[in-house]
Amino acid sequence: MLNIIFSWLTANYIEILGAVLGLVYIFLSIRQNIFTWPVGLITSALYVYVFLVSKFYADMALQGYYVIVSIYGWYHWSKGKSNLGKKEQLLVSPTPAKFWIPLAIVTIFLFIIIAFVLKNYTDSPIPLGDSLTTALSLVATWMLARKYLEHWIIWVFVDFLSAILYAFKNLWPTVILFIVYTIMAIIGYIRWRKDLKESPEGTISN
Repeated sequence: MLNIIFSWLTANYIEILGAVLGLVYIFLSIRQNIFTWPVGLITSALYVYVFLVSKFYADMALQGYYVIVSIYGWYHWSKGKSNLGKKEQLLVSPTPAKFWIPLAIVTIFLFIIIAFVLKNYTDSPIPLGDSLTTALSLVATWMLARKYLEHWIIWVFVDFLSAILYAFKNLWPTVILFIVYTIMAIIGYIRWRKDLKESPEGTISN
């Protein structure tokens, strides 16, 4: 029995390491810790390999995007914002109303393009599901970099759907990770909403 477990761990160590770092990443994200971004960068680099082997091509490309956004988010959170010439910490804020329609249009556009590519040029087993989670994740990660509260709502849906898709491919460590992600996304929303209400500049409708 121990030999079987050891063999499985040896064969899946990259995925397991990515899953563990992914949990650290989401924990740091909830706490708005700047180390969210370097940990996220390493996690994404590991999952580029995992998804390549599993033929989740859109998710593989998504992880490459995460690497880039991790650098952007790291810079943006470190830079903060300027107020009367003084540098201040970037605070949680609701997504500006003017962004919702553009974000919806971008999501739909990305979904159509990604689905077309996966259906016609790859052997992806679940092109529509893969495309939907990828398109939403692209938008949600950008929103995280800007500290917009509602990105957590998108992640709840994306993480739960992703867990189902990864179960289809028997990526069980990743399934467990995304179930935990779903729960932590709910916690993240509650925590960030609380921070927003307590912020001197924070306003949110009940």
